[in-house]
Amino acid sequence: MDCEIRVRYAETDQMGVVYYANYLVWFEVGRSEFCRKRGFSYADLEAAGHKLVVTDVHCRYRGSARYDETVRVRTRLKNLNKRMLTFDYQVLRYGTNEVIAEGESEHLSIGSNGKPKILPEEFRIRLAGP
Repeated sequence: MDCEIRVRYAETDQMGVVYYANYLVWFEVGRSEFCRKRGFSYADLEAAGHKLVVTDVHCRYRGSARYDETVRVRTRLKNLNKRMLTFDYQVLRYGTNEVIAEGESEHLSIGSNGKPKILPEEFRIRLAGP
């Protein structure tokens, strides 16, 4: 699933190039939109007593995005089991689909006590999608 982001000035350095850590923020935007398009939000998951904590994240930079440019964040679910899920990401230059960055994040479902907790089947089904 794709979402578009226009690079804000605050996300860049003095040269107008996106600061590297912002790509991880864009991954989170992609994840949130992925969930919304599958019929739920993080808030819904938290209301059901679950949080998804990041256990691992990787990003490989292939190019640079710049101020006021539009990028497309492509997010897909790579792996899903009862407690863990992994997302893949590509940040693409809008219009050319040049890969600017790519990565993945791994998440663990935990309860309010901080212990691993099985994701409800309803959310697993929605995440897996059609």
